Amino acid sequence: MSSKQAKQNKRSSLRKRKFYRMEFYRTGNPSGFEITDDGPSLLDPGHLSDFAGPTPCVTFNPRGRRPLDSELWYAFWLISDRAKTVFEAVDPEAFSFVACDVQVSNGVWDGPRYWFCDVRRVLDALDEEQSQLNIGICDDPGSLDFGQKVYDFWGDVELVFKDELVDDAHVFRMAYAIDCVICDGALKDAWRSAGLRGMLFEDASDLPLIPRRRS
Repeated sequence: MSSKQAKQNKRSSLRKRKFYRMEFYRTGNPSGFEITDDGPSLLDPGHLSDFAGPTPCVTFNPRGRRPLDSELWYAFWLISDRAKTVFEAVDPEAFSFVACDVQVSNGVWDGPRYWFCDVRRVLDALDEEQSQLNIGICDDPGSLDFGQKVYDFWGDVELVFKDELVDDAHVFRMAYAIDCVICDGALKDAWRSAGLRGMLFEDASDLPLIPRRRS
């Protein structure tokens, strides 16, 4: 290997990956769908794979907004078939899926198949010294996290992750903020290249206080 190539490889190894919080746009036009049974609604984030009930039935209201490729539902996401394809192509070990039966009120559904989706990978990869956020101890006796460390994202938040701990993962939940799903540029780019809709990618190094509205 030439010295020039060695320098280029060194610069590449030092170049930090960008990370993003995966969020949903706030819109004034919610999707018109409902789940006809409990589905996996009682499960905690990261535990969709524990679902053992019957196939969930999703009913879409034809007079409502047509569902996007990703919709928030309790702790999980309702995603289209093409969103599932992207997730599996980028990081198949990160996700769990449960197939849904789709129905339409007074009609026949002519759209894609839909799935419940969950990010099951959890990483303790935050560089707390380089990040800016509030770190506390959960004092709610009714919480599963009672007495444990928790991350608070209110205020000015900058999240810096340790590449060596993220390793080859492209998406994960944060160990002390389990509702927060983080991805890198590979997943963001794949989502946008596929023309998918419904997901917002917020720069983890400069998080807004609340999700932005869709323009």
